[in-house]
Amino acid sequence: MIHEYRDFNELEKLTVLIRDVWREHYTPIIGGGQVEYMLDKFQSVETILRQINEENYHYYGLLHEGQLAAYYAVQPQAKNKIFLSKFYVAAAFRGQGFGKKMLQHLIDNYVTPNETTIWLTVNKENRDSITIYQKLGFAITESMITDVGNGFVMDDYRMERRV
Repeated sequence: MIHEYRDFNELEKLTVLIRDVWREHYTPIIGGGQVEYMLDKFQSVETILRQINEENYHYYGLLHEGQLAAYYAVQPQAKNKIFLSKFYVAAAFRGQGFGKKMLQHLIDNYVTPNETTIWLTVNKENRDSITIYQKLGFAITESMITDVGNGFVMDDYRMERRV
């Protein structure tokens, strides 16, 4: 079951998963200091609520047998573009098709066929995720470096999928 998270209490539960996934997945890639900084700046309950209420973001969690197993965040944009801002599966649930289920949920709820481009950013050193995104139909379209503050940057690829 995929559920949209909108209020403070629900988002507190979601941020537990977010912090676990980010720490496990990104610490080897970008280091613990940058992970903690980015969690505090971009993935706090307050920041997520602001994104939902002011920036048209939607946060979804995938529940499997009563456990929160994965989540994604999407921001529909102008001109038939959708920013897939977050797309993560907890380590214990990887390899079970939950990424495909979340992507299909996004397509079913936000996409106009043959007119929509879904785009995302992925760390260049995140080889496993790049491979997964490619299997899901995304292609690298550009290289980008974004200053996120506090002396940290995100060294990413932009990937896109036309639906």
